[in-house]
Amino acid sequence: MGRRKFSALLWICTALCLGLLCVACADSAVPTTGPATQATVPTEAAPPQTGFHVDGATLLDANGNPFMMRGVNHLHAWYPDQMEETAHALAAAGCNCVRIVLSNGQQWERTEADSVASIIQICKENNLIAILEVHDTTGVPGKDALLAAAQYFVDIQDVLVGQEAYVILNIANEWPSLSNSTTWKSAYLEAIPMLRQAGLRHTIMVDCAGGGQNGKCMENAGQDLLECDPLENVMFSLHIYGTAGSNPASISENLQYAAKAGLCVCVGEFGHRHSDGDVNIAYLMQYCLDNSIGYLAWAWKGNAPQSAHLDLALAWDGSALSPGWGQTVIHGPNGIHATAEICSIFFDKSTDNS
Repeated sequence: MGRRKFSALLWICTALCLGLLCVACADSAVPTTGPATQATVPTEAAPPQTGFHVDGATLLDANGNPFMMRGVNHLHAWYPDQMEETAHALAAAGCNCVRIVLSNGQQWERTEADSVASIIQICKENNLIAILEVHDTTGVPGKDALLAAAQYFVDIQDVLVGQEAYVILNIANEWPSLSNSTTWKSAYLEAIPMLRQAGLRHTIMVDCAGGGQNGKCMENAGQDLLECDPLENVMFSLHIYGTAGSNPASISENLQYAAKAGLCVCVGEFGHRHSDGDVNIAYLMQYCLDNSIGYLAWAWKGNAPQSAHLDLALAWDGSALSPGWGQTVIHGPNGIHATAEICSIFFDKSTDNS
């Protein structure tokens, strides 16, 4: 064998040995607990919805069961010491939820995070779903008021995260007072993403434009607000007083705007008499029952003197209801006591994050 051939052979042998050595080293790095799998590019999937969520026109609870709201409004921001007694009374009356007036400090004393945590816990102990709303936006023009309300929920997110099965976030009460769907839409297109970017995954409730009474805005722009939410977990709230509820035709027309757009709606406030006119509450309550629409009457107790006729209860503990108004809402044929069902989540404590 010549020197040149021998050198070539020696080089080939060396290369083969080095190759085998690299393979052995690579093999030793593979775990021996199972066969190696082909590498895949990870894809980020959205976390499953663990709380309330909308499915078309239906609000579903965390167990996937339809939930029809039957409750009242409670003026917590002005009567912070009455939460516990009121919750007991509402549970005894058959309510399955309560819409709670909070303040972000813009008009009234701010409801701090620890108070909100206490509210949620009291509601859970009484089998009540808590619908939290910032009331300072009432009658305040300009989108800054709305965005400040959204920021409030971002600020107290620590007491809200994990409570998606028990809490609905109604960003702002009756903003704006004008019935301009474009203004309403453009501002909420900013407010809704604020909550999602902060990690809040609750169902978001949006009051209609026109001080809550312009149902047409749902048909005009409601779908846009739903689609701006990456979770598509937005529902709408129509307030029915003399403007939206001046007659049966007006009641059905305003609520049908949501149905036409395939949106989930509730009656977030209503009263039998108001400064802008009376409401046929018998028709309204029957309509809500026939169409599986939730309702929350205004308000349990504590209205200002000029609106004292809207007090459902004459005592915080519910021992006396106002004749006519309170008796009808609680004990009427389509009232809370006859039509409310406790949310199924309270029969499945495995989801309790308290």
